[in-house]
Amino acid sequence: MPGIHFSLRMSEEEIAALTAGAVDDLVRDLVARAFERLPWGEQSPAQAEALAHLHMLVHLRQAIERLEENAAHEAAEAGAGYPQIGRASNMTRQGARRRWPGLITHDPTPHATPRSSR
Repeated sequence: MPGIHFSLRMSEEEIAALTAGAVDDLVRDLVARAFERLPWGEQSPAQAEALAHLHMLVHLRQAIERLEENAAHEAAEAGAGYPQIGRASNMTRQGARRRWPGLITHDPTPHATPRSSR
């Protein structure tokens, strides 16, 4: 991906499969650490496990959103602009600007100085 200052060792499809497997493993581990199934619950063990898995995924999504926000700010503080942040986020420059308005505090686009009328 030009302009983002890193290169891919894998295809996007391979990265997607890698992350899906890693997230599934992580969620299973976190569910085992964070939740305990109640023996007198109305749900079957499979239903209780699926609901715990879903609940952990919600927490994980929220954590990822916070981490993504922090990473976008860190990239901007390191000098990246909306075009680079957008490409790294699989979105356009405009998409990144809408997602993180005010992230870039300087506008590198030169503005024409209005002429004064005399």
